Amino acid sequence: MYIDFHTHTKLSKKRDFSLSYFYRMIGAARRAGLQATALTEHFNTRNFHEIYDTLDRELPYRDHYYDVDGFRVFCGIEMDIRETGHILLIGERTEIRSIQQKFAHNKDKGNFPHAKELFDFADQYNVIKIGAHPTRRSTPLTHLDESLLNRLEFLDLNGRETRSRAQLEEFARKLGKPIVAGSDSHHPIQFGSVRNKFHRDCRTIDDIRSCILAGDYAIEVSPIIGLKISAAKMIKRTIKLMGRA
Repeated sequence: MYIDFHTHTKLSKKRDFSLSYFYRMIGAARRAGLQATALTEHFNTRNFHEIYDTLDRELPYRDHYYDVDGFRVFCGIEMDIRETGHILLIGERTEIRSIQQKFAHNKDKGNFPHAKELFDFADQYNVIKIGAHPTRRSTPLTHLDESLLNRLEFLDLNGRETRSRAQLEEFARKLGKPIVAGSDSHHPIQFGSVRNKFHRDCRTIDDIRSCILAGDYAIEVSPIIGLKISAAKMIKRTIKLMGRA
Protein backbone atom coordinates (compact mmCIF):
# COMPACT_ATOMS: atom_id res chain seq x y z
CA MET A 1 0.00 0.00 0.00
CA TYR A 2 1.51 3.32 -1.12
CA ILE A 3 0.44 6.39 0.85
CA ASP A 4 1.36 10.09 0.94
CA PHE A 5 0.92 11.80 4.32
CA HIS A 6 1.05 15.48 3.29
CA THR A 7 -1.27 16.60 0.49
CA HIS A 8 -3.60 19.46 -0.38
CA THR A 9 -6.66 19.80 -2.55
CA LYS A 10 -6.25 23.48 -3.41
CA LEU A 11 -3.52 25.27 -5.32
CA SER A 12 -3.63 28.02 -2.68
CA LYS A 13 -5.47 28.98 0.50
CA LYS A 14 -7.33 31.79 -1.27
CA ARG A 15 -9.16 29.45 -3.61
CA ASP A 16 -12.53 27.84 -3.03
CA PHE A 17 -12.73 24.08 -2.95
CA SER A 18 -13.27 22.56 -6.39
CA LEU A 19 -14.56 19.01 -6.69
CA SER A 20 -13.20 18.75 -10.23
CA TYR A 21 -9.73 19.79 -9.03
CA PHE A 22 -9.99 17.26 -6.20
CA TYR A 23 -10.69 14.47 -8.69
CA ARG A 24 -7.85 15.72 -10.87
CA MET A 25 -5.52 15.46 -7.88
CA ILE A 26 -6.72 11.93 -7.05
CA GLY A 27 -6.23 10.90 -10.67
CA ALA A 28 -2.65 12.18 -10.56
CA ALA A 29 -2.04 10.37 -7.27
CA ARG A 30 -3.24 7.11 -8.81
CA ARG A 31 -0.94 7.58 -11.80
CA ALA A 32 1.94 8.16 -9.37
CA GLY A 33 1.30 4.70 -7.95
CA LEU A 34 -0.47 5.75 -4.76
CA GLN A 35 -3.42 3.92 -3.23
CA ALA A 36 -4.02 6.42 -0.43
CA THR A 37 -3.33 9.95 0.73
CA ALA A 38 -3.88 12.01 3.85
CA LEU A 39 -5.67 15.22 2.89
CA THR A 40 -3.95 17.77 5.16
CA GLU A 41 -5.41 21.07 3.99
CA HIS A 42 -4.38 24.24 5.85
CA PHE A 43 -6.64 25.03 8.80
CA ASN A 44 -6.91 28.66 7.68
CA THR A 45 -7.71 27.94 4.06
CA ARG A 46 -10.74 29.69 2.62
CA ASN A 47 -13.99 27.96 3.66
CA PHE A 48 -12.36 24.87 5.14
CA HIS A 49 -15.75 23.36 5.98
CA GLU A 50 -16.76 23.24 2.31
CA ILE A 51 -14.17 20.55 1.64
CA TYR A 52 -15.72 18.04 4.02
CA ASP A 53 -19.30 19.14 3.35
CA THR A 54 -18.71 18.33 -0.32
CA LEU A 55 -16.88 15.06 0.26
CA ASP A 56 -19.61 13.92 2.66
CA ARG A 57 -22.19 14.46 -0.09
CA GLU A 58 -20.18 12.92 -2.89
CA LEU A 59 -18.29 9.96 -1.43
CA PRO A 60 -18.81 6.99 0.89
CA TYR A 61 -16.83 7.05 4.13
CA ARG A 62 -15.49 3.69 5.26
CA ASP A 63 -13.49 2.99 8.41
CA HIS A 64 -11.40 6.22 8.56
CA TYR A 65 -11.25 7.26 4.90
CA TYR A 66 -13.26 8.52 1.94
CA ASP A 67 -13.48 5.87 -0.76
CA VAL A 68 -12.84 7.27 -4.25
CA ASP A 69 -13.47 4.14 -6.32
CA GLY A 70 -11.01 2.18 -4.23
CA PHE A 71 -8.58 5.04 -3.58
CA ARG A 72 -8.42 5.98 0.11
CA VAL A 73 -8.42 9.58 1.29
CA PHE A 74 -7.70 9.85 5.00
CA CYS A 75 -8.64 13.10 6.73
CA GLY A 76 -6.20 15.59 8.14
CA ILE A 77 -5.27 19.21 8.69
CA GLU A 78 -2.13 21.35 8.65
CA MET A 79 -1.95 23.69 11.64
CA ASP A 80 0.26 26.76 12.12
CA ILE A 81 1.58 27.37 15.62
CA ARG A 82 2.45 30.69 17.27
CA GLU A 83 6.06 29.67 17.90
CA THR A 84 6.49 29.19 14.09
CA GLY A 85 6.08 25.83 12.43
CA HIS A 86 3.43 23.53 11.04
CA ILE A 87 1.84 20.42 12.57
CA LEU A 88 -0.02 17.77 10.59
CA LEU A 89 -2.92 16.01 12.33
CA ILE A 90 -4.53 12.96 10.73
CA GLY A 91 -7.66 11.36 12.12
CA GLU A 92 -11.35 10.57 11.80
CA ARG A 93 -13.30 13.18 9.82
CA THR A 94 -15.47 14.54 12.66
CA GLU A 95 -12.41 14.93 14.89
CA ILE A 96 -10.49 16.83 12.23
CA ARG A 97 -13.46 19.16 11.76
CA SER A 98 -13.68 19.69 15.52
CA ILE A 99 -10.02 20.70 15.68
CA GLN A 100 -10.46 23.18 12.83
CA GLN A 101 -13.58 24.66 14.44
CA LYS A 102 -11.79 25.02 17.77
CA PHE A 103 -9.13 27.23 16.18
CA ALA A 104 -11.33 28.92 13.58
CA HIS A 105 -10.61 32.31 15.20
CA ASN A 106 -6.85 31.78 15.28
CA LYS A 107 -6.27 31.96 11.54
CA ASP A 108 -3.98 35.00 11.36
CA LYS A 109 -0.25 35.19 12.03
CA GLY A 110 0.26 36.51 15.55
CA ASN A 111 -2.92 34.76 16.67
CA PHE A 112 -2.05 31.17 15.80
CA PRO A 113 -2.50 28.70 18.67
CA HIS A 114 0.52 27.95 20.81
CA ALA A 115 1.92 24.45 20.36
CA LYS A 116 0.90 23.37 23.87
CA GLU A 117 -2.64 24.62 23.34
CA LEU A 118 -2.89 22.72 20.07
CA PHE A 119 -1.46 19.50 21.51
CA ASP A 120 -3.64 19.70 24.62
CA PHE A 121 -6.77 19.96 22.49
CA ALA A 122 -5.67 17.36 19.92
CA ASP A 123 -4.93 14.88 22.71
CA GLN A 124 -8.67 14.53 23.24
CA TYR A 125 -8.80 12.71 19.92
CA ASN A 126 -7.18 9.72 18.26
CA VAL A 127 -5.12 11.75 15.80
CA ILE A 128 -1.64 11.13 14.45
CA LYS A 129 0.65 14.10 15.11
CA ILE A 130 3.38 14.76 12.53
CA GLY A 131 5.92 17.58 12.60
CA ALA A 132 5.65 19.06 9.10
CA HIS A 133 8.92 19.87 7.28
CA PRO A 134 10.62 20.41 10.68
CA THR A 135 13.97 21.58 9.28
CA ARG A 136 12.56 24.02 6.68
CA ARG A 137 14.23 27.40 7.08
CA SER A 138 11.02 29.42 6.93
CA THR A 139 8.91 27.26 9.27
CA PRO A 140 11.22 25.08 11.38
CA LEU A 141 10.31 23.10 14.47
CA THR A 142 13.87 22.62 15.67
CA HIS A 143 13.62 25.60 18.02
CA LEU A 144 10.74 24.16 20.06
CA ASP A 145 11.28 22.94 23.60
CA GLU A 146 11.94 19.21 23.76
CA SER A 147 8.87 18.71 25.94
CA LEU A 148 6.75 19.92 23.00
CA LEU A 149 8.69 18.01 20.35
CA ASN A 150 8.21 14.81 22.33
CA ARG A 151 4.46 15.18 21.88
CA LEU A 152 4.89 14.62 18.14
CA GLU A 153 4.68 11.03 16.92
CA PHE A 154 6.46 11.31 13.57
CA LEU A 155 8.44 13.77 11.44
CA ASP A 156 7.75 14.71 7.83
CA LEU A 157 10.27 14.13 5.04
CA ASN A 158 8.78 16.77 2.79
CA GLY A 159 9.05 16.57 -0.97
CA ARG A 160 10.62 20.01 -1.03
CA GLU A 161 13.37 19.16 1.48
CA THR A 162 14.83 15.83 0.37
CA ARG A 163 18.20 17.51 -0.28
CA SER A 164 18.46 18.24 3.44
CA ARG A 165 17.36 14.75 4.45
CA ALA A 166 20.52 14.15 6.49
CA GLN A 167 19.65 17.12 8.72
CA LEU A 168 16.14 15.76 9.26
CA GLU A 169 17.46 12.27 10.03
CA GLU A 170 19.83 13.66 12.65
CA PHE A 171 16.99 15.61 14.24
CA ALA A 172 14.80 12.50 14.20
CA ARG A 173 17.52 10.39 15.83
CA LYS A 174 17.91 12.96 18.58
CA LEU A 175 14.19 12.82 19.34
CA GLY A 176 13.77 9.10 18.68
CA LYS A 177 10.98 9.75 16.17
CA PRO A 178 10.20 7.83 12.96
CA ILE A 179 10.18 9.73 9.66
CA VAL A 180 7.32 9.49 7.16
CA ALA A 181 7.10 11.02 3.68
CA GLY A 182 4.77 13.72 2.41
CA SER A 183 4.87 15.31 -1.03
CA ASP A 184 3.17 18.55 0.11
CA SER A 185 1.31 18.44 -3.19
CA HIS A 186 -0.75 21.47 -4.14
CA HIS A 187 -0.50 20.62 -7.83
CA PRO A 188 -1.04 17.20 -9.47
CA ILE A 189 2.49 17.01 -10.82
CA GLN A 190 3.95 16.84 -7.29
CA PHE A 191 2.44 13.45 -6.50
CA GLY A 192 4.98 10.67 -6.43
CA SER A 193 7.88 12.93 -5.51
CA VAL A 194 8.01 11.00 -2.22
CA ARG A 195 5.79 8.21 -0.94
CA ASN A 196 5.53 5.59 1.80
CA LYS A 197 5.41 1.91 0.93
CA PHE A 198 3.44 0.12 3.65
CA HIS A 199 3.92 -3.63 3.79
CA ARG A 200 0.39 -4.22 5.00
CA ASP A 201 -3.08 -2.86 4.38
CA CYS A 202 -4.23 0.06 6.54
CA ARG A 203 -7.85 1.13 6.91
CA THR A 204 -7.85 3.05 10.20
CA ILE A 205 -5.73 5.55 12.10
CA ASP A 206 -4.62 2.81 14.47
CA ASP A 207 -3.60 0.63 11.52
CA ILE A 208 -1.40 3.43 10.17
CA ARG A 209 0.17 4.25 13.52
CA SER A 210 0.97 0.64 14.37
CA CYS A 211 2.51 0.01 10.94
CA ILE A 212 4.84 3.00 11.30
CA LEU A 213 5.82 2.19 14.87
CA ALA A 214 6.60 -1.38 13.84
CA GLY A 215 8.83 -0.07 11.06
CA ASP A 216 6.74 -2.03 8.59
CA TYR A 217 7.18 0.49 5.79
CA ALA A 218 9.78 2.20 3.60
CA ILE A 219 10.18 5.67 2.10
CA GLU A 220 10.67 6.03 -1.64
CA VAL A 221 11.95 9.16 -3.38
CA SER A 222 11.30 9.71 -7.09
CA PRO A 223 14.38 9.83 -9.35
CA ILE A 224 12.84 12.92 -10.97
CA ILE A 225 11.80 14.67 -7.77
CA GLY A 226 13.67 17.84 -8.71
CA LEU A 227 11.71 18.13 -11.95
CA LYS A 228 8.39 17.50 -10.21
CA ILE A 229 8.96 20.12 -7.50
CA SER A 230 10.41 22.73 -9.86
CA ALA A 231 7.56 22.35 -12.36
CA ALA A 232 4.91 22.65 -9.63
CA LYS A 233 6.58 25.77 -8.22
CA MET A 234 6.75 27.37 -11.65
CA ILE A 235 3.09 26.66 -12.39
CA LYS A 236 1.97 28.03 -9.01
CA ARG A 237 4.14 31.13 -9.39
CA THR A 238 2.75 31.79 -12.88
CA ILE A 239 -0.84 31.48 -11.68
CA LYS A 240 -0.13 33.88 -8.79
CA LEU A 241 1.39 36.43 -11.19
CA MET A 242 -1.78 36.19 -13.26
CA GLY A 243 -3.76 37.06 -10.13
CA ARG A 244 -5.63 33.77 -10.14
CA ALA A 245 -4.25 32.21 -6.93
